[in-house]
Amino acid sequence: MKRHMDREIEKLKKHILTLSALAEERVREAVQAVGTRSAELAAQVIARDNEVDLMEVDIEEECLKVLALYQPVASDLRFVVAVLKINNDLERVADEAVNIAERADFLARHAPVDLPFDFEAMSEKSQAMLRKSLDALMTMNSGLAHEVGMEDDEVDELNRQMFVKVQEAMRRQPERVECLVHVMSISRHLERIAAYATNIAEDVVYMIEGEIIRHKAEIYR
Repeated sequence: MKRHMDREIEKLKKHILTLSALAEERVREAVQAVGTRSAELAAQVIARDNEVDLMEVDIEEECLKVLALYQPVASDLRFVVAVLKINNDLERVADEAVNIAERADFLARHAPVDLPFDFEAMSEKSQAMLRKSLDALMTMNSGLAHEVGMEDDEVDELNRQMFVKVQEAMRRQPERVECLVHVMSISRHLERIAAYATNIAEDVVYMIEGEIIRHKAEIYR
């Protein structure tokens, strides 16, 4: 019985890592679509969203099967529970990538608008946090996972700065309000990706250390 469960858990590991790679790729492509004003690349991200959705459902079903058939305990149980939660967050990360791609498509079809905030810094930081949380998952490195939570405030601050700057840009360029609203949305979606990266990192810590650190802000100070 234990041997069968070990095989199922190994299969789960492979599938969640595959989904991780897909979600990370979607974010990278969506951000690239914004930077290059590529409606074609944005359309590709949007069109492939179903691939992530189907994989998320498959992984959830695999987790439920392991729980029902093998009744894992201790570290095996923590692993399955964490995968269930990470699986859901990865699907949401991919959804945020689609949201960014939709904004990129809109902006690509209109006259260029200056991004009134440091888009490159914010997108790089959000992607770096996601990459680090997934590296922590792949290497089972709780130290790396703890680092992710410490970086979340930086993205929150960039998002706050963006909001002020976009408001100022709207006052100066009322004729570009619609485009600037889409710019504001891009920043918000990047902030959400960073938040999901933090969630994933917290679940990695739980998986390895058996401690729930969610809502314990002092841990990241």
